Amino acid sequence: MIVGNLIGEGNTAVINLYDNKIVKVFKDHLPDTESAYEANKQRFAYACGLPVPKILDVTKIDGKQAIIMEYIEGKTIGELFFEDMERAEYYIGLSIDIQQKIHEMRAESLEPMSEKLLRQLEDSSLDAFQKEILMKKLNSMTYENRLCHGDFHLLNLIMSGGKVTIIDWVDASAGDIRADVCRTYLLYSERSIDVAELYLRLYCEKSGLAKEEILQWSPIIAGARLTENVTMESREHLLAIVNQYV
Repeated sequence: MIVGNLIGEGNTAVINLYDNKIVKVFKDHLPDTESAYEANKQRFAYACGLPVPKILDVTKIDGKQAIIMEYIEGKTIGELFFEDMERAEYYIGLSIDIQQKIHEMRAESLEPMSEKLLRQLEDSSLDAFQKEILMKKLNSMTYENRLCHGDFHLLNLIMSGGKVTIIDWVDASAGDIRADVCRTYLLYSERSIDVAELYLRLYCEKSGLAKEEILQWSPIIAGARLTENVTMESREHLLAIVNQYV
């Protein structure tokens, strides 16, 4: 019996709070390896010394895969951002500092980002010609394999007691930090181009990377994101980015 208070639900799992622990229960359509796969990524990030909830157990509850992990009480930086948008630059800057700490880590043991992106492009609704062009561009990219969160944004950062904890590591991979930054930029741009541009400007200022270096990944990341559960408006936005390149 799954017990506790439901505090969230996504495409892959429901999140319960029980006995001051997070109980993440996965949905039935996922492969049997999903919980261990996600837990191993989070354990890797934790072992790197990053502020990540500790995995306490990988188990089954009512026959469903589940991960039990440390509960971090607090508000997401996204919630704080929307409560006090006059401090938008502060919160975005804080998130970038954390993202850069993630990117300092080497991550050869994780799934290569290139393999994941190729799989997503193949599974996307793009036509054969578009897929071929984007895969060719992806295969031409050279970079160091660094730890990339894969879904980095303000709602995946929890502020607690003046410290920030990074959650939701299911999309982590070993890849190009510029691609990881580009994905964050695209996620923001689907909601607010102003927030996206603020993020990209501050990241470039802090990192020394050029905007063009990051945005060269846009058509690839946009094409791959089309395999995800996105709104019709976002889908049109992502297709426009692909079509502009192809």
